[in-house]
Amino acid sequence: MPKSIMIQGTGSSVGKSVINAGLCRIFLQDGLRVCPFKAQNMSLNSFVTSEGLEMGRAQVTQAAACRIAPQADMNPVLIKPTSDVGSQIIVQGRPIGNRTARQYQNKEYKEKLFSKIKDSFQRLSKVHDLMVMEGAGSPAEVNLQKHDIVNMKMAQYANSPVILVGDIDKGGVFAALVGTLQLLGQKDQQRIKGFVINKFRGDKTLLKKGIDFLERKTKKPVLGVIPYFKDIRIAEEDSVVLETTAEPGKPGTKKTSTIDIAVIKLPHISNFTDFDALTNDPDVDLNYISHASRLNHPDVIIIPGTKNTIKDLLWLKQSGLASAILSAMDYRTCLSGRQALTILIGICGGYQMLGRKIHDAHGIESRQKEISGLGVLPITTFLEKSKALSQVRAEEISTGLEIFGYEIHHGRSQKLKNHHPVFRIISRYGKSVKDFDGTSALNGNIWGTYIHGVFDADNFRNSFLNRIRKEKGLLALDRQENFDLDKELDKLASLLRQNIDLKQLYKIIKNRNV
Repeated sequence: MPKSIMIQGTGSSVGKSVINAGLCRIFLQDGLRVCPFKAQNMSLNSFVTSEGLEMGRAQVTQAAACRIAPQADMNPVLIKPTSDVGSQIIVQGRPIGNRTARQYQNKEYKEKLFSKIKDSFQRLSKVHDLMVMEGAGSPAEVNLQKHDIVNMKMAQYANSPVILVGDIDKGGVFAALVGTLQLLGQKDQQRIKGFVINKFRGDKTLLKKGIDFLERKTKKPVLGVIPYFKDIRIAEEDSVVLETTAEPGKPGTKKTSTIDIAVIKLPHISNFTDFDALTNDPDVDLNYISHASRLNHPDVIIIPGTKNTIKDLLWLKQSGLASAILSAMDYRTCLSGRQALTILIGICGGYQMLGRKIHDAHGIESRQKEISGLGVLPITTFLEKSKALSQVRAEEISTGLEIFGYEIHHGRSQKLKNHHPVFRIISRYGKSVKDFDGTSALNGNIWGTYIHGVFDADNFRNSFLNRIRKEKGLLALDRQENFDLDKELDKLASLLRQNIDLKQLYKIIKNRNV
């Protein structure tokens, strides 16, 4: 087996993915050919590789940290929840069908998946010096340990030492670390070689008594205490981060920007990284909205992608947000005293919702065969068994500005009368094509697209925002560039170097036999 290290956590959202990315960049800087790996990931934030294969976005960021192209083998099993009890299963980049949680835990099924995981690991390990692996959730979920294929079972297969991460910002970090350890079998306890305490605010000297206790109690070292940071922009892995995002009207919400964008926080929201570039613009105030009373009259409303368009469309109607969105499309007063229209945008599933109807004859998402959309775009969508997966480059028809992104969808949208496409597709899979994407209406104030990442292209995003400024009687701003991920990863690596005992970590990797 190649050398490896695995980062596990006391639970979800403790910072495993970000720490993995930082370590990947450190090992790369130190001259190693390093590769990320997460055997199984549950996430609605996915990405499409140049080969048209689907994988979790966290491993895409980690691949960027290693300065290598993302490959589906880095995340061989991706679980995309479609409901509270069911998910679509993606294996080595390709969807293989839906499973309930109980069906997924079937022993024979899990063994087949683990065989695929081992194949992916072996392919990657043959061409890299070090595999930096990530666990999922907690290894101490006693009801799931028997069927585990991502935490200790993967560490055992790779003969990898494990570092356990706890989030002190949540509170109870010492109990979480000790409790996790004690709920593991003896061999798995031995595999854990140290701890990292993440997201600490304040004076580290105040932690000394707690760290001394932890090391005495477990006879394992604390390798580092990572400070809580806000100045390093690394995308969060999943929509759990949105649970703490303030909505307008909530205590602590302060609006200082000139462009107000509302993203509807659908129950099955997917690929919310589509909006990172807008969030990072200092002139944009972007909020996630889940209550009709808090929608107000923003400059832009975006209905994002979803893993279950029909259920989320029903929720949109039942919650009152559908009516609120249509009401917000009426004329509103701008800062200049002029009148302007709220812009309404749908991306992927959100695009389908803006149409006349959605048909699901094959039961892809639900037992409901047909549902009426919001009716503001002249399209009808048919959900199909096959899934469109491709990287695309395109240009906005009205301006010629180039965009890039990727498609992930089961729907085929049929254009009706008075349809106006938004983008001209230039290439798919790197090959030239002649095709169109999207639909617009109401002089371009309502439009939709299947392309994820549409706002990542600096020229298009800035042109889009300047159009809004013009409508509000404001001056256009000079070109704002999106953040440089490579520089952000260097900043993250520098922070980890200052706060983790790398000498001891390298020793653990070298003497990995457990």
